[in-house]
Amino acid sequence: MPRVRIKVDGVTYEDEVEPRLLLVHYLRERLGKVGTPVGCDTTNCGACTVLLDGLSVKSCSVLAVQADGREITTVEGLGPGGELHPMQRAFHTEHALQCGFCTPGMIMASIDLLRENADPSEAEIREGLEGNLCRCTGYQNIVRAVRRAAEEMRQAPEREVTS
Repeated sequence: MPRVRIKVDGVTYEDEVEPRLLLVHYLRERLGKVGTPVGCDTTNCGACTVLLDGLSVKSCSVLAVQADGREITTVEGLGPGGELHPMQRAFHTEHALQCGFCTPGMIMASIDLLRENADPSEAEIREGLEGNLCRCTGYQNIVRAVRRAAEEMRQAPEREVTS
């Protein structure tokens, strides 16, 4: 079996993994990172989005062996010392969730969106998140949350944690 060395939320793990094991299952079942939900297993919904070397990926489309030597940030690893990341705080403040199933993926994709564009328009936010589906919210509050977090992160970029 292949052996991998993956840094997840600041901790390095070394494991033997089946060659076909998906990253989402490695994170949840081996490491207990259950904040990354299994949504569709087909890359359609985006619920399982994590940051891989700082870039958002749908972890159901990445094999654990492909993450060997790389760094993963999950929603659990965003806030330093248990603090909420500005994006997490904005989602809470703006009521950008209902059932919460899509929230981890939305947060992670939003952080990557702001890495590329620190001050996106509403249309740019909607376009940037189009690979992440929400069945509950209608997206209005999600867009507001991303705008709020963008503003906070521009004002205090040293507090930004992305990987």
